[in-house]
Amino acid sequence: MKKFMAEFKEFISKGNVLDMAVGVIIGGAFGAIVNALIDNIINPLIAMIGGTEIGLAVKINGQTLNFGAFISAILNFLIIAFVVFLIVKSANKAKSLVAKEEEAEEEATTKVCPFCKSEIDIEATKCPHCTSDIPEETEE
Repeated sequence: MKKFMAEFKEFISKGNVLDMAVGVIIGGAFGAIVNALIDNIINPLIAMIGGTEIGLAVKINGQTLNFGAFISAILNFLIIAFVVFLIVKSANKAKSLVAKEEEAEEEATTKVCPFCKSEIDIEATKCPHCTSDIPEETEE
């Protein structure tokens, strides 16, 4: 139990809770926008097709099967899932670009000796392996 509490304390102190809270708030606000789109635009279109006030609904033995509401829920889910997909895709692309940039910075710390082909420090003027003088590289 102590280990669990220590992990929880570490989780809270890293700032992940704040990121998660922002995500929940933005998700709720986006859900409200999607619900407004469904309720005010898509449901009336479904009602026009179905020809009733509710939309695509059927009454059987006093029970109403509301297909319009089901279709609205599916559309609501698909819209939110698509936007989340786009957000995750863009975040992954940004993360890979940062990783490539960091990798390029790491590669810039060494060069290859033109004589013995050993990897040496980029600022070296003499190869520590073959003791050759390294000519200065001119930028093109």
